Amino acid sequence: MKRAVIIGGGISGLATAWLLKGRAEREGIDLAITLLEKEPVMGGKIRSIRAEGYLCEWGPNGFLDSKPQTLDLCADLGASGQLLRSNDNARKRFIYSGGLLNRLPENGPSFLKSSLISWPGKFRLAMEPFIPKYSGTEDETLAAFGRRRLGDEALRKLIAPMVSGIFAGNPETMSLVSCFPRIAELEREYGGLIKAMIALAKKKKKEQAEGKVVSSAAGPGGVLTSFRDGIQTLTDIIVSRLDGLELVSGTEVREIRKGSSVPYRIVTNTGELDADIVVAAAPAYATAEMLAPLAPGISAVLTGIPYSSMTVVCFGFERERVALNLDGFGYLIPKEEGRSTLGTLWDSSIFENRAPKGKVLLRSMMGGACFPEYIKLPDEEVVKRVRADLKIIMGIDAAPSFVQVYRHEQAIPQYIVGHGKRLDSLAEGCAAFPGLVLTGNSYRGIGLNDCVAAAHRAADEAMAHLISR
Repeated sequence: MKRAVIIGGGISGLATAWLLKGRAEREGIDLAITLLEKEPVMGGKIRSIRAEGYLCEWGPNGFLDSKPQTLDLCADLGASGQLLRSNDNARKRFIYSGGLLNRLPENGPSFLKSSLISWPGKFRLAMEPFIPKYSGTEDETLAAFGRRRLGDEALRKLIAPMVSGIFAGNPETMSLVSCFPRIAELEREYGGLIKAMIALAKKKKKEQAEGKVVSSAAGPGGVLTSFRDGIQTLTDIIVSRLDGLELVSGTEVREIRKGSSVPYRIVTNTGELDADIVVAAAPAYATAEMLAPLAPGISAVLTGIPYSSMTVVCFGFERERVALNLDGFGYLIPKEEGRSTLGTLWDSSIFENRAPKGKVLLRSMMGGACFPEYIKLPDEEVVKRVRADLKIIMGIDAAPSFVQVYRHEQAIPQYIVGHGKRLDSLAEGCAAFPGLVLTGNSYRGIGLNDCVAAAHRAADEAMAHLISR
């Protein structure tokens, strides 16, 4: 019997365990799978917390239904009937700028009417089709791309808030091709974003007439999707379906060494175990420590992947104490506005069952790569700053009746310039260690969909190694 050890019980490790179990059964391979998780419970950063009738997401609040892997996973688990799609409010997103909540334009006419971008800024955006495509060979930052193609105002008011909202990142350091490979691809293929949108719109119209569907230039799109009792439902279901596997929580992996009779030996705080396959689904910094004795070169590369911190603050209010129409997803805030928060999601407007009747749940984010010092603020100061922002931006003067503060010191991996070269170095380094697989959100996408897609690749790589031996 062969043994695979998966390190990390977040969505990446759990999905890999489920997929690897199914593949081994189909191939008729007798494979024992052990999954080790450092924390007392499985799920990683996916955690849905019910308190005083509110449902607060500790980390991500869902996934977009525009990519098949997560939906397919839910179907395989028999969980499709429990999915909860966001309501139409999720389409309405805002940017706080110039003292106003400006709705993000969804089309040309609404863009022209919007006061978010000045007329000089709109004119600069209209020049985008005439900007030459990137001819350099160096990895370009998101900020450099934004200034070059769209202008400085669009960078500050559109791109930078989006980067902070998705990655909690700094566009001055983040890699375009690693963070948004589709956008880089569109520029290379069509010469610009507006040219790509026009070309793809024509292609979509033609292929729809033929019964086909193509992606739009604007991105993956899709509907934000979760579960009635929170996104933790997904990881809970996976855990319940992993019968026959050894799931061990509260166990910290300290080292991965070369084995004697088998390729690898895993050293934990409670003992040691051997493995033919090791799938490291832990964060890059944790995997770096584990691999330092076995593969110092791989460890050094992993150490070079930085993480941003994040503080998540959930406030509950009586609906009558909030005058603002909460018909929307929420808002992001450009750095130049000088606020303490990166933005606020109107969680109870996005999904049902997030707040008691007659109340609302708001979830604000603080910190990120641009404000790393905020993670050290005491709770009292965090609450004070969030209340100040909500008063100025949303006109909320009432004290919240419900408060929860969640801290993530190493929340989101940062795909800074040179990330692609790091991935190449990791692939080259892992080639010298057959059966060692790296997966998770540290490499090719931070979202839940990305983690599930990475789990497919990890399961395929592990199976290919087992079949070849």
